[in-house]
Amino acid sequence: MSILNKNDTIALISCSNALDISMKKNIDKLITILKSLNLNVITSNALFKNKYNSTENGKFRANELMNLYNNKDIKAIFDLSGGDLCNEILDFLDYNVILKSNTPFIGYSDLTVILNALYTKTNLINFNYQLRNLIRENSLEQIHYFRNVFLENTNMLEELNYKFIKGKSMEGVLIGGNIRCFLKLAGTEYMPDFKDKILFLEALSGDVNKISTFIAQYKQLRAFSDIKGLILGKFTELEETYNESFVIDLFLEKLQEYDFPIIKTSNLGHSANSKAICIGEKIILS
Repeated sequence: MSILNKNDTIALISCSNALDISMKKNIDKLITILKSLNLNVITSNALFKNKYNSTENGKFRANELMNLYNNKDIKAIFDLSGGDLCNEILDFLDYNVILKSNTPFIGYSDLTVILNALYTKTNLINFNYQLRNLIRENSLEQIHYFRNVFLENTNMLEELNYKFIKGKSMEGVLIGGNIRCFLKLAGTEYMPDFKDKILFLEALSGDVNKISTFIAQYKQLRAFSDIKGLILGKFTELEETYNESFVIDLFLEKLQEYDFPIIKTSNLGHSANSKAICIGEKIILS
């Protein structure tokens, strides 16, 4: 069964840093593309910066998100934002309503916070993906991809190009996302249990020192002692400064005492050709 069907209604929101109004023309273009795919589009009052949607007002953004979950016409919620502010809304969400709604939430980067909190609180499957890829440089390719995986039920994992850099297979429920943002959940009731999970990590920013200290914190959380596999997405700044092999070698060196399988892919992360992956779903890769 596909995630969306023809003539379904979807909603657009910013639960992290709201979009600047200067982006409205691009978002209008995105909405036009979505309508061409036979989708109806609702925009939240928390999509763009306004007098209510300030950097201090997490409760406003949470209420706007709950309005979408309470709207039975909405079949999926796409968050177009990123940045720093997602964890402000977590305490204001009604997870029982979200569970009953069973409406997929889709976002990436700082939305890692919400995706994993939703899994912890509801056990529902949501999606790591940025819808604005449909209006970036690989627009036509991304529109085709979006149609395949969200409207025609193509298996997301079959669309993923990856290579094993350690081991030959992995199986478990997928958690994680942005390496920095995921750590905001550390020590809170929203952090998923790492036991027997597949951990996915990627990063936009982060030099060697920053990525190294993040790895150290995951070690201190005993994440690497408990997981059954690790998926490394694109580490944009590090790969632009050095290359993909440098990232692989860094993780292999830092994690040499562990024997779980590791995958590297450039299809997940902060790039115009990034693809979607399910948070909270049991996956098998070999």
